Amino acid sequence: MAATPPFPDKDKAQVPSAATGTSPAKRAQILEGAARIFAEHGYEGASMSCIARDAGVSKGTLYNYFDSKAVLFCAFIEQCTREKLPLMFRRIDEGATMADSLEHVARALIELITSPLSLMLNRVIVSEAATFPELAKTFWANGPQQATSILAAWLTRAPQSELLDVPDPTFAAEQFYALCQTHIAGRARMQLPVDTSPAYIDFVARSAVRVFLNTYQRSGPRQPPLAYVPDA
Repeated sequence: MAATPPFPDKDKAQVPSAATGTSPAKRAQILEGAARIFAEHGYEGASMSCIARDAGVSKGTLYNYFDSKAVLFCAFIEQCTREKLPLMFRRIDEGATMADSLEHVARALIELITSPLSLMLNRVIVSEAATFPELAKTFWANGPQQATSILAAWLTRAPQSELLDVPDPTFAAEQFYALCQTHIAGRARMQLPVDTSPAYIDFVARSAVRVFLNTYQRSGPRQPPLAYVPDA
């Protein structure tokens, strides 16, 4: 069964905007320029003048579409999550077993959260959360909250879901995502040395799935922990 479609409109956090621009093509052009500037300079270092110049529009046109940098950055977050989040679930129903399907999700998640774009977004949102809480709310609503809802729904009706005992699917989904971040996410976010090779990502993904299924499977033998053996 297919995963729940991402990005329903319900409960989406947004920064209010009084902008009046109506051209989808012009809006996309501005967001492309904003993406480049935010990626290079972060939130604090990005100016609306630089974004307008990179996007090839006047400042007046920019403000017709996004009346503040906070509104523009929220739109940038929404676009990023709209493009990237579905990639996490594109293979969720391809696995021959539940473990296979969850491993697909785990690998995609680890690759996503260690990508330069995700690391930049995390740094910006954490640093600006106290001053601009709407940025954090928008990211949470469009990213982690959506991902949790999709996986929680899938856990209740996936093939072989009857093999699991999941009293709280939402909590279980968040727990699964936390397992997927073991050893890698925190180090990557603090720019510390960490192995993000495909082999190590695969190990973390398989380990996360094994711990998760050992916890939630109804019966049967538990699998032993995995050990990582790097290539010689």
